[in-house]
Amino acid sequence: MSSEHPSSPAPQGDYVAAVLHAGTIYTAGMTPRIDGRLTVTGLVGDTVSLEEAYAATGLAASNALAAARAVLPDESTGLRCLQMTVYVAAAVGFTQLSAVADGASAAIVAALGPGTLPARSAIGVATLPSGAPVEVQLVAAPL
Repeated sequence: MSSEHPSSPAPQGDYVAAVLHAGTIYTAGMTPRIDGRLTVTGLVGDTVSLEEAYAATGLAASNALAAARAVLPDESTGLRCLQMTVYVAAAVGFTQLSAVADGASAAIVAALGPGTLPARSAIGVATLPSGAPVEVQLVAAPL
C-alpha cells in the first residue's frame, strides 16, 4: 500500500466502499485497516490511548480518501472533502473526541494540502464494527 494513494479498502460486509452520485462522493465508514486487518481494537480512553486513537483515525481517514479516489471520474483533477464524520468508540467519561478526530483532519491535510479541511463531527459511541476504536466517513466532490 502506497502512503500517497493507497488502494480502496475491500468492504467488510454487504456494501460498497464509495458511491459517486450527482457529483458527490459518499464513502462508507472506514476503520483503521491495512490489507483488511484492523491495526488496533478497543475503547479509546480505556485500552486505546489518545495517541493510538489519533493515529488510527488518520489511517481510517486515509482509507476513506482511497475509497473516494477509486470512484473519481476520469476527467477529475482531484478531490475536495466537504464533510467528515468521525465515530469514536469511547470509554465512559472519555471526552477528548475532537482530539481523536484531529488525526483524521491531519490525514486530510497531508493528502490534499493546506486549506482542504472539511466540516467535521466527532461522535462518541459505545462500540464499532469488529471492535474498531474509530471509524471515519466522508462526503466529497470531484474537482
